[in-house]
Amino acid sequence: MRDEMKKEIYHSTRNRQLTATASRAVLEGLAGDGGLYISDAPAGAAFDWRELLGRNTLDMAEAILSALLPDLPDMGTLVHQGYAGKFENDELTPLVAVGDRYVLELFRGPTSAFKDVALSLLPRFITAARQVQGVEDEIVILTATSGDTGKAALEGFRDVPGTRIIVFYPEGGVSPVQQMQMTTQEGGNVCVCAVRGNFDDAQTGVKQVFSACRERTLPGVHLSSANSINIGRLAPQVVYYFKAYAELVKSGRIAVGEPVHFVVPTGNFGDILAGYYAKALGLPVGKLVCASNRNDVLTEFLTTGVYDRRRPFYKTTSPSMDILVSSNLERMLYLASGGDDAYVADLMGQLKEEGRYQVSEPVLQKLQESFDRGCCDDATAADAIGRVWRQHHYVCDPHTAVAWHVADEFMARQQDGAPVVVLSTASPYKFPVAVLEAMGEATDGDGFTLMERLHALTGVPVPKNLDSLRNKKVRHTDVIDKDDMLRYVLDKIAQPSWKE
Repeated sequence: MRDEMKKEIYHSTRNRQLTATASRAVLEGLAGDGGLYISDAPAGAAFDWRELLGRNTLDMAEAILSALLPDLPDMGTLVHQGYAGKFENDELTPLVAVGDRYVLELFRGPTSAFKDVALSLLPRFITAARQVQGVEDEIVILTATSGDTGKAALEGFRDVPGTRIIVFYPEGGVSPVQQMQMTTQEGGNVCVCAVRGNFDDAQTGVKQVFSACRERTLPGVHLSSANSINIGRLAPQVVYYFKAYAELVKSGRIAVGEPVHFVVPTGNFGDILAGYYAKALGLPVGKLVCASNRNDVLTEFLTTGVYDRRRPFYKTTSPSMDILVSSNLERMLYLASGGDDAYVADLMGQLKEEGRYQVSEPVLQKLQESFDRGCCDDATAADAIGRVWRQHHYVCDPHTAVAWHVADEFMARQQDGAPVVVLSTASPYKFPVAVLEAMGEATDGDGFTLMERLHALTGVPVPKNLDSLRNKKVRHTDVIDKDDMLRYVLDKIAQPSWKE
């Protein structure tokens, strides 16, 4: 292995002295002080983004991921094994013209959600990192999900040798289809558990488990994460920004070097942060528009510089964005502050102790240079679903509808002629009640009846992975209080087998 590939290019957002190679960062998931791993120069000055635009999707992914995770060996093989034959087509994330903008369809993978792009690769990254680091311990993945990460992670890690995975989701906080996807999951190394609380409770609980387990001995066990706090989860998401840009160049919509705006529905700030990484690698990203639902903590923050999680929590029709503590924002704070790790540590301390923080005016200005923002409630999102269907015969899920509405507002302000790409993060068939209701249709019946009704109305095929759920047995029924997560994890780890 080349010497430069062995460099500890990653470090904690809260202490730059806590360093790691890319493989170690992937394997650990979270830094030892609770910070997130980040690199000050993710790909170096020699990264040639223009050359990538003529490559096919898998070759483009190999080049980008080799730059971001340089000590993972044989990236081309990892990418091929993760993607080939598992998505609806070799393009992975098709770009579709809809009205006066474009929709980047990120839901064409094995679980019909954008998380597939990353979680089809992460198990292979962790296996490769384990070999690079000479780790013989079993890898136990702990993950909190607001709906889509859970199923994508379960499917990705299913029966991967040397690994087990525990997924926590908020009871009543995901759609019925999302819950069915997780609770029917097969595999001898998978475990799913509902938490009485919201996603923030589950996410905080997972971080607390990591912290507690560092203070005790777990013989033969190494904990890691499949959430986007893991740089190995975040890195693959950078690729589809390049892919969308390349498609716009190929179609003649833009010339190389011209900007493109991206509107991103996000709650945990990972999907939109991947766009900022693409920009840092040289891609001519215009504005990254942060689209939030009624839980608009990010909209307020990007407007005022005040981040305050002490606010009402709302369950919405776009549950994957029902989040008040956006973990990946910590990486952006580090970047916007010019790499001031002490400053970030202080902000995170304030968030933990006081539930809020306020960034300085220079940091806010730096954020607003790259990010725009907007939000909408369920009624407005429903209106967007109905309008897009009536005007363009295109079916949006509620998360995409939030982004569509925010794009409407952004395009009315911006008017610079640059194309606008709306990221579509999930299949509408994962949320048939909300979609049918928005179209003025009946919503009586079970989830499968509603999927059939939506198909009859639109002609859009039901994804095979969702249609097959009707024949699957519910295998995971555990429900616990949020304060019992550590005990639950320790009990599960102690069990020699999870097979039925």
